[in-house]
Amino acid sequence: MFHVYILRCRDGSLYVGHTDDLEKRMTEHAEGVASAYTFARRPFELVWTEEFGRRDEAFERERRIKGWVRRKKEALIRGDVETLRCLARGPNRHERG
Repeated sequence: MFHVYILRCRDGSLYVGHTDDLEKRMTEHAEGVASAYTFARRPFELVWTEEFGRRDEAFERERRIKGWVRRKKEALIRGDVETLRCLARGPNRHERG
């Protein structure tokens, strides 16, 4: 099983990653082994995860989410399907109605 995850860091930034062992990866982030970015922004909170059967699927999803604007990532975290749909049509679609 593979996981794509989003961490909310102390400074409010969002970090997107993927792993095959979520618990171990969170420990690695906390210890600074996984990413200097998250280590410097501790504490962090795991705010979203999604499971995949194959690593390539998880990696592709991670890459896609990393390319999203912050509003779209926040909508994903909230589970706000309507905002995700609006933002999928373009970054300003939501404001236009």
